[in-house]
Amino acid sequence: MLKSFQKLAQKKQQPVQNNLPLVAYLAADYDDAIAWFQSALGWVLVEDTDRGHGKRWVIMKPHAAAETGFLIAKAVGEQTAGIGKHAAGRVGYFLRTDDFESLHAQMLSANVHFEEEPRYEPYGTVAVFQDLYGNRWDLLGPARTSV
Repeated sequence: MLKSFQKLAQKKQQPVQNNLPLVAYLAADYDDAIAWFQSALGWVLVEDTDRGHGKRWVIMKPHAAAETGFLIAKAVGEQTAGIGKHAAGRVGYFLRTDDFESLHAQMLSANVHFEEEPRYEPYGTVAVFQDLYGNRWDLLGPARTSV
């Protein structure tokens, strides 16, 4: 009995492993959101399951193996007031890339609205952009190295 209690105590001392697999993303239309994430950001559609009554379980990720993805949630009723206001006007999403120039060019060719030209900060290259509903994002890339 003492040994099983000791094993239980050891388990409790180990840190709990948490993760954040999905973030709800309010959209006016499933298909418009899917198309935007694919064309503007190059994200992949991981799942699109019909849940009946006009509801779908839609998951988009930056790449298939990404730990965190967006659950595209079609807003209904009073939820529609929250579309485009996920962070109340602040930058609410941060998209990091290892190739800022290529992704920035892809996004410009997809008519993504950037609020500014890329700027160079000690933590990296950054430019604020808006998604299809006006939510503000930071596109983040590596810091410039001195030559």
